[in-house]
Amino acid sequence: MAIEIRQHAPGRDLNDFIRVPHVVFGNDKVWIPALDFMAKEQLSPSKNAFFEHAEVTFFTAWKDGKLAGRISAQVDQEHLKRWNDETGFFGFFDTIDDPAVGQALMQAAESWVRARGMKRIRGPMSLSINEEIGILVEGFDTPPMIMMSHHMPYQGAIVEACGLTKVKDLFCWRYDVDELPPRAAKAHAEILALPEVKLRTLNPKNIEEELRLVLDIQDDAWRDNWGHVSLTPTEGKKAVEGLKLVLEQELSLIAEINGQPAAMCIALPNLNEAARDLGGKLFPFGWAKLLYRLKVKTPKTARLCLLGIKKDFRGVKRYGALSLAMVAEIQKRGRKLGVEWGELSWTLEDNAPVNLLIRSMRSKLYKKYRVYEKAL
Repeated sequence: MAIEIRQHAPGRDLNDFIRVPHVVFGNDKVWIPALDFMAKEQLSPSKNAFFEHAEVTFFTAWKDGKLAGRISAQVDQEHLKRWNDETGFFGFFDTIDDPAVGQALMQAAESWVRARGMKRIRGPMSLSINEEIGILVEGFDTPPMIMMSHHMPYQGAIVEACGLTKVKDLFCWRYDVDELPPRAAKAHAEILALPEVKLRTLNPKNIEEELRLVLDIQDDAWRDNWGHVSLTPTEGKKAVEGLKLVLEQELSLIAEINGQPAAMCIALPNLNEAARDLGGKLFPFGWAKLLYRLKVKTPKTARLCLLGIKKDFRGVKRYGALSLAMVAEIQKRGRKLGVEWGELSWTLEDNAPVNLLIRSMRSKLYKKYRVYEKAL
């Protein structure tokens, strides 16, 4: 049976590339289609600042004339500047249950990054570590949260059949928004009792500056994490614009110590819950449903996606409970808003202190995503 690989330029002729998930996941009851306009913006150089420092191409696979899969290939100069590891990336790896289709797509991506001097390929990262990342390997029975991907159970085996091996697992934690566990309640009370510490809500009158501050704290806190790449100024501006669209003010915190920004914690309403039955379409009536569900009815789920403490304050015994106190504060606020449960994601499998903190909130590990790589 013939397999054909077609290459697509970023920002052009991407309808088939965007259509692949509808082919792969069409009968999966927990899959939630991405909004088409958001998918197109992510794949377009005029809309996504990632393309300012990365070279990207897209491939689709066709089996017997029918659309059967997709993959991206990218070389990110910001990653290379930070890590100097001659690594290229693949992303958007979605296929029908056919190893031959997966291998044909992966070979196309490998050849493309190898031709640009790369000695290793890693992924999936769609398109970068600051966007959707990893293949889902556990937790197929629940829908993906906002800005998290979904895969079929066979997809990991297809990646491994292409000769790639695990490099890192990413954990997703589920916690019920209920009474605070004793340890969390104690941490929350201890931090609030410190006279120099203030947990404050982001100021809506100056929200863009506040969100830039959040991203600055995040960059300082995560800079030494595995694979971290700082956002460029243009990417930061775009991230602020995106966060403004879905931000729930009461689920957004900055911690100040002696008047200085020291930490932040951000949970987002689960856009996927609100968009689940829209089929990726906002028109003609999808936009009204989405707006109503986000702003009036409000989602019952949320994703805590940003949490970090600046290096100057990490390891200071007096503030050892700060992370747990911020999570506890978010949970208390979420409960008042009617949030029933949340996802805290993602965390690195080997980040023992953070994972221990999350377990103290009675959180349960309920999804795993896996990042793979291969020497070329």
